[in-house]
Amino acid sequence: MIVDLPDTTTSKISKSLVKIREEGGAVALGRVLTLVIVTSLGEEEDAIEAANDASREHPMRVIVVSTDAHDDGSTGRGARLDAQIRVGGDAGASEVIVLRAYGAAASDQEGLVTGLLLSDAPVVVWWPGAAPDDVSASDLGRIATRRITDSSNQENPKEALLKRAASYKPGDTDFAWTRLTLWRAQLAAVLDQPPYLPVTAIDVSGASDSPSTLLLAAWLRHQLKVPVAYGTLSRAANGSSGIHGVVLTRENGPIELVRDIPNVARLSQPKQPTHDLALPRRNLRDCLAEELRRLDPDDLYGEVISQGLAELLETNDSAGDPV
Repeated sequence: MIVDLPDTTTSKISKSLVKIREEGGAVALGRVLTLVIVTSLGEEEDAIEAANDASREHPMRVIVVSTDAHDDGSTGRGARLDAQIRVGGDAGASEVIVLRAYGAAASDQEGLVTGLLLSDAPVVVWWPGAAPDDVSASDLGRIATRRITDSSNQENPKEALLKRAASYKPGDTDFAWTRLTLWRAQLAAVLDQPPYLPVTAIDVSGASDSPSTLLLAAWLRHQLKVPVAYGTLSRAANGSSGIHGVVLTRENGPIELVRDIPNVARLSQPKQPTHDLALPRRNLRDCLAEELRRLDPDDLYGEVISQGLAELLETNDSAGDPV
């Protein structure tokens, strides 16, 4: 069910939620958190679809704050708030409140959502697109337990990662990191097998627009404390805009995990048969569901973004390698 509330207020939205609950039986019982999605006008639906899918694992209230990215409220344009409430089959296992704010109404995002938050429930804020330089200091970031960004959707992913590193606070995370889960698990599993020889050098390659590749290199540099050569490829090099491969050099030979074609990686190790592994690029739903499984800070991400990234860039810059 979808209920449209044109030119409304937060108070009217709250009353409408109560009415829907009483008349239709939709309840907030079992909601474990409030997810606030911050988007530009007209760019809401992909994020809402991902949240609806993730809500089947994490029942929640979803509040979408949609504003004109080019209107900071100082233009003198009349303030207006249009809302839409979605429940039942249109909202997965959640209830979705879409707030489309115009003019001065868009300048106070915290005020828009405060009266709609579930009481005594954690607040997670997600910026699927453009995000503030310092998300923890933003209006919505200050009230959030977790703050999710996505550097891959920025015009300059590397610059976006550097901003995340400079402003990192516990509770921050980035989907560029979440997309590494399968790669990190596979590489850790390989190194957890005999002959347990130390890694002496690492080579990581990926598309030039892939912040995940940069974070993977930073993670390996931080965890293994060995030099990491980082190279970029064009999208056409492997049909993917993400990670291409990792080569770990040990005394007995290299371990190679290479994704030459989308979704499938080839694992080769000394004196062992070559294996093909499923290694797809993770979608929004999978990334969001994983991040919502934990509401405490991701300490490893914090170390990699604030320490490992600097270690990687310093080493490669001094060596003249492209990053």
